Amino acid sequence: WLTPQLVRLQKQQLESVSYSSRYALGLFYEAGTQIDVPWAAQYITDNPCIRFISIDNKKRNIESPEIGPSVVVHTTVTFGSEHLDSDPAEVQQLILNHLERIVPSLPKPASIKCQKWRYSQVTKAVPNCLGQMILHTQPLLICGGDGFTFSNFSGCIDSAMSLAEAVKSHL
Repeated sequence: WLTPQLVRLQKQQLESVSYSSRYALGLFYEAGTQIDVPWAAQYITDNPCIRFISIDNKKRNIESPEIGPSVVVHTTVTFGSEHLDSDPAEVQQLILNHLERIVPSLPKPASIKCQKWRYSQVTKAVPNCLGQMILHTQPLLICGGDGFTFSNFSGCIDSAMSLAEAVKSHL
C-alpha cells in the first residue's frame, strides 16, 4: 500500500527533520583524585560555550576509591553549530578555557576526550507523525525514535509505544 506518492511524501518528511549539534568533553582522572565542588551536575545558563557539567560518578552515585572520577561537559547548541567543522583540538581547548573559568578548582585530568555530536537533539521532528513511520510492509520496516516525536526521554518512550502498537497491528 506504499504508493510512489506516499514514498515521495515520506522522503520529504524525513528530509525535513533537523538536529542541533554539540560537543561533549570528557575529563578522566586517576583513582583517588578529589573534585571539590558541592554539586554532582550543574546546568549553566550564562556561558556562551558550556551548557551542562556533571561529575559523572557523583551524578550516578558510584563513587569508588578504586575508580577515578570523570567530568562530562556539554556545549551550547550555538557553540556546537559555530564550531561544527572546526579543528577538534582547537574546540577542545576553547571548551577547557571556558571550563576553567567556571570551575577553576578542577585538577589536571589524566586524559581528555572531545566528542562532536553532529546530530545531538531533534529541533524539528518529522511532521504529522505519531512516533513512527512504516517504510515497508512486506517485510515490515518501521522507523522511530525522538526524530518522530520530540527530543527527550518522554519523546523516546512515546515513539517506542507507537512502534510497539504498529508492530502489534501487523502481527
